[in-house]
Amino acid sequence: MTAAPAFSAADSLAELATRHPGASRVFHRHGLDFCCHGRRSLAEACAPDGLDVDALIEELITEERAAPPATRWDERPLDELMDHILAHYHEAHRAELPRLLEMAQKVERVHGDKPECPAGLARHLANVAASMEDHMQKEEQVLFPAFRGGQGPLAGMPVRCMEQEHEEHARNLERTRALAHDFVPPEGACATWRALYLGLEQLEQDLMDHVHLENHVLFPRALRA
Repeated sequence: MTAAPAFSAADSLAELATRHPGASRVFHRHGLDFCCHGRRSLAEACAPDGLDVDALIEELITEERAAPPATRWDERPLDELMDHILAHYHEAHRAELPRLLEMAQKVERVHGDKPECPAGLARHLANVAASMEDHMQKEEQVLFPAFRGGQGPLAGMPVRCMEQEHEEHARNLERTRALAHDFVPPEGACATWRALYLGLEQLEQDLMDHVHLENHVLFPRALRA
């Protein structure tokens, strides 16, 4: 019989999400921030909402057993990890945000008279897109080339700047969820409205995975390279 994966209430969310790729899906389901607040232990993260730690660990074990094998990015070369971030996240964000912005504009234009309309969402998403583009350009033009050139140990200040901007992204995600009513469309919502909320929920998950990989895998490894 295969042994159950090892999980502990004392493990940090970041450690669990790094060692067990399926853990991030469990954290998403329960609204646990494992990227910007990933240094909290599982017990500390569960306490504010009264989540049952033992039940959550059982859920983590079930998810781990059911999930297909996934890449352990903490064990792959740094260049490969950066290539993955650029292809899987930077390119995806640039493709998805304009689509979501267009849908938000349409929903606000067509359904602006409804009380459930996510008023102000389009303007917010436009600001998010501009902020994320500026952030990704800094990584692509300055930080990642420094890492590839072996200058990671000298990049402490730029890394801290990126981490602070990640915290801004987290606040933007909270604002997005609030404007979009927790991504729950009203009864009778049109297909565009429903697709918008599905897309925003996926963006939230992708961006949290993205920030986790940088904050807790790429940056620490590059700084001590």
